[in-house]
Amino acid sequence: MSDIRAESIQVAYDQKRVLDNLSVAIPDQKITTIIGANGCGKSTLLKALTRIQPIQKGAILLDGQSIAKLPTKEVAKKMALLPQVLEANQGISVYELVSYGRFPHQKYLGSLSQQDRNAIHWAMEVTKVTAFADMDVDSLSGGQRQRVWIAMALAQDTDTIFLDEPTTYLDMNHQLEVLELLQRLNKESHKTIVMVLHDLNLSARFSDYLIAMKAGQIKYQGKAETLMTADILRDVFQIEAQLTEDPIHKRPILLTYQLL
Repeated sequence: MSDIRAESIQVAYDQKRVLDNLSVAIPDQKITTIIGANGCGKSTLLKALTRIQPIQKGAILLDGQSIAKLPTKEVAKKMALLPQVLEANQGISVYELVSYGRFPHQKYLGSLSQQDRNAIHWAMEVTKVTAFADMDVDSLSGGQRQRVWIAMALAQDTDTIFLDEPTTYLDMNHQLEVLELLQRLNKESHKTIVMVLHDLNLSARFSDYLIAMKAGQIKYQGKAETLMTADILRDVFQIEAQLTEDPIHKRPILLTYQLL
């Protein structure tokens, strides 16, 4: 379990404020998805929460301690981040990439203990990439590569996994494959999942909690049933939306929309 929260944080790029006086607490052992229009600060918030992006004011707290003051390895033992752009060294094998996830736990650089190998094996098994162990990562399909990166994050053995647009560039089949994997990890391994998604229907279907951002602020947060409404989508995305209930998953679903 991890307690992750932001308290009155401010983030600026070239003196332009991207996040301003923002506070949020991440629900533990739930799937939380951050939604909002392009440029509203979704990815910046994700990077700030994981200490990739420095903050100018406020505090990011991990289990009650300022994340800025914690050793890097200690942070990496509690949270993993899969950024939007994922690049592996050319010619690297699947097993080698997944093994990178064990870096925070290693006492000697490049030396894998039996505990490390067990964690790597489990991560590859649960993501179903064991059959690709000796293959080059860049020879795999998009969906397969995404599962390998998630395996690396799982090998890191953190309570929380942050993912920035994990379904981008994937077809519908592979989008479901990745999101169902994350949902299974949440339910079976009690991982806290925090991700940025653009697809509102997938966000509503797979999330326990939604955070809607606009202009660097959190405007709304709560369950999909309370956030996926025409009024809120009008405010956040400047669209006129028609919604109904998904007959299978009993979640709100966006049927169609048009610009205001």
